[in-house]
Amino acid sequence: MDAEFITITSENIDSEHLSCIIRSKKPYPGIELKRKWLSERIKEGHVFRKLNVKAPVFIEYAPLETAWVPITGDNFHYIYCLWSGQKGNGYGKKLMEYCIEDTKEKGKSGVCMLGSKKQKAWLSNQDFAKRFGFEVVDSTDGGYELLALSFDGTTPKITESAKKEVIENEELTIYYDMQCPFINERIELIEQYCNLNKIPLSLRLLDTLQKAKELPCVFNNWAVFYKGKFETVNLLDVSSLMRILKK
Repeated sequence: MDAEFITITSENIDSEHLSCIIRSKKPYPGIELKRKWLSERIKEGHVFRKLNVKAPVFIEYAPLETAWVPITGDNFHYIYCLWSGQKGNGYGKKLMEYCIEDTKEKGKSGVCMLGSKKQKAWLSNQDFAKRFGFEVVDSTDGGYELLALSFDGTTPKITESAKKEVIENEELTIYYDMQCPFINERIELIEQYCNLNKIPLSLRLLDTLQKAKELPCVFNNWAVFYKGKFETVNLLDVSSLMRILKK
């Protein structure tokens, strides 16, 4: 039997589970925050397509002009996330092929995504993307890369402000939005740890597209600074937070 995929729409978003996180025993606050965020983005052309099973198999992308990332370009799609579950099932290939075909059908110039010289846990696999023809078209001094599959030779760019990777604020500073359902719990965990250990913390919720486009670093839905220096786009747990604070 062929795998069945479903695209989340304004009509089914309240009844369909969001496969980027599956919690069966109890309600998960991050899911509803994500559902609210996504319902607004769908109106802007944001696509969330998933396998019709309770498993983390999905792709999420949006027109670059309305994607909440400090990347600019004309007529591209931006891939936020691509998760295929276990390796070897072919789901990742099907989801990427859908995105590429959808991009072509909509007359766009190509598809892009954030990567890095060293694979990051919370970024889609750039080696997988390169098998479809994605190439590095821009980068930052910190090792992050913008990959693109261009159909017409044009390419998107990381904004100059994002390449700065420094801010004046010296304390632990986290920029975030509600695009990922894991973010809410990570914010609560970090707030609790910092309060207990008297660590100054600045949380900066991005609630507009303009704020996201003007960020001083690359961003997929989360970015961390410490002592004025950009550290990571990876979501933090206590151990990874402690490693940053020891620097």
